[in-house]
Amino acid sequence: MKQRFYIDTSVFGGYYDDEFSEFTKPLFERLDKGEFTLLFSAVTQEELSLAPGNIKKLVENIKIENTEFIETTEEAVDLATQYIIEKVVGQTSLPDCLHIALATINRADFLISWNFKHIVNVQRIRGYNAVNIKHGYKLLEIRSPRDFMTYGDND
Repeated sequence: MKQRFYIDTSVFGGYYDDEFSEFTKPLFERLDKGEFTLLFSAVTQEELSLAPGNIKKLVENIKIENTEFIETTEEAVDLATQYIIEKVVGQTSLPDCLHIALATINRADFLISWNFKHIVNVQRIRGYNAVNIKHGYKLLEIRSPRDFMTYGDND
């Protein structure tokens, strides 16, 4: 079975960002080849509705057979709220918390983000996972696209 990756909005923007494209473009190439399934959420869709045209085009070009659409549920909102109650992040980070909650509840193998302040941050990851375990969910692997580079078999 293919792995399931939840990719937050920052990764789509990273495709066209000089600082992040080196690691982001290969991730989208792997998605295009069908190496994993993209968990695409209503939250991501809403955030990307405000994105520039080139990012919208990137989204439109993703093959539907490589995606799984996930809705925002009351369960996800409740879990996202728990991250804030437990002070993993502040109240203004609710959209980031929704990404984490949706990835957790939908059993993503990985959540991938370029958001180092609120998501890909050791202290935050520990906090999110402490809340997840406390509420009966599994640990969520949170990484940046850099962690998914393939280097071939040449050592």
